[in-house]
Amino acid sequence: MTFRVRSVVAGIPDPTSASFLGMPLWLWVIVGGVALFGAFQVYYWVGHVLGSRLYTSRLGTKIGQENILRVEKVVRKWGALAVYACFWVPGLRHTLPWVAGVLRISYPWYVVASALGCLTWVPVTSFGLYSVIWGWLELVVRSPLLAGLVAVAAVAVIAWFVRRRRRRVARSEADSQVAAP
Repeated sequence: MTFRVRSVVAGIPDPTSASFLGMPLWLWVIVGGVALFGAFQVYYWVGHVLGSRLYTSRLGTKIGQENILRVEKVVRKWGALAVYACFWVPGLRHTLPWVAGVLRISYPWYVVASALGCLTWVPVTSFGLYSVIWGWLELVVRSPLLAGLVAVAAVAVIAWFVRRRRRRVARSEADSQVAAP
């Protein structure tokens, strides 16, 4: 009696073979990480140079004074750790660095926190999105109808979430206007 042992590795594709638009995925991840790190430095220095004038700018009024003060509180309490954590919170990722610049938190610690954030967040999201996209495309090949249903369900969930969030913001604004004389 003989047993055939199939190699486990035979079913797993080579991770270095993944590509997007002809460029290897790992190179996209590196370029994306460097670009995001650069953007974070620009955000900090714009906040640093503009100071509190940033709060009254068009960007500041769009973000809202109440939201800026909440972000300020987080930055004052957690410092550079808040910079690292903001990578994992979608709305905060592009507002907290400005506020960190306005508050002039330690730039060397800011650089370390933003570098660590880029080194961890960019690969996770890149490979995660790549996996979701390729998984859905594989589903398209196997069952186009099911893939269409999954796409419709995903769009419906996103639309529901956006609508719910907009209602919550509108309700909050209405409550603040009623409370203010």
